[in-house]
Amino acid sequence: MISTIIQAAENFCIHQIRLPYSIHNDVNKTRTLIAYIDINTLNNEKYRVYLSADEDFIQKVSSIFLEEEKSDEETLIDMLLETANLIIGSAKVLAEKSDNPYSISTPNFEKNGKFDFEYNEIKTLQIEGARLSIAIKDITNK
Repeated sequence: MISTIIQAAENFCIHQIRLPYSIHNDVNKTRTLIAYIDINTLNNEKYRVYLSADEDFIQKVSSIFLEEEKSDEETLIDMLLETANLIIGSAKVLAEKSDNPYSISTPNFEKNGKFDFEYNEIKTLQIEGARLSIAIKDITNK
């Protein structure tokens, strides 16, 4: 599942941000804005997908969509939620062609702070030093 989500995130970087990016297998250790979306598969599996963006990353998104050079925290949170919706929504469309499609919930803001949640898999996209971590946690039996 993480591969479909990362493919959607790469598409977001290519088509929206339009800057070179790299993918890493670590978590962003700095203070970040963190949101999540829950996923339910047709096989009755449930996952929580966290998006953890540092201010530089989400400000890049805000600059593209809102043309703001310096957004306030409330605007950055809104842009993180929209980014979560765009990436996970795109991954949902990609997954419809797989053997385990899923539905998604509404994105939720978790906190502004250190990413300290349990997860099963994580990848981090980096663009010019700005970072977005995407982590997935199986919550089927929670």
